[in-house]
Amino acid sequence: MQAEWHKSSYSGGTNDCVEAREFAAGADVRDTQNREAGYLTFDRMEWAALLQSVSR
Repeated sequence: MQAEWHKSSYSGGTNDCVEAREFAAGADVRDTQNREAGYLTFDRMEWAALLQSVSR
């Protein structure tokens, strides 16, 4: 079963952000305004590095 998409709590309820769905092997990320354009997939190490860098 695929994880569900969720938006950042920082989005303020608008669609001007990205959505992510996390799973054991990593995460997918997509633009909320262009969902039909697809998504980017990050493996577990890439996703962890991204989260660490944006939390600084």
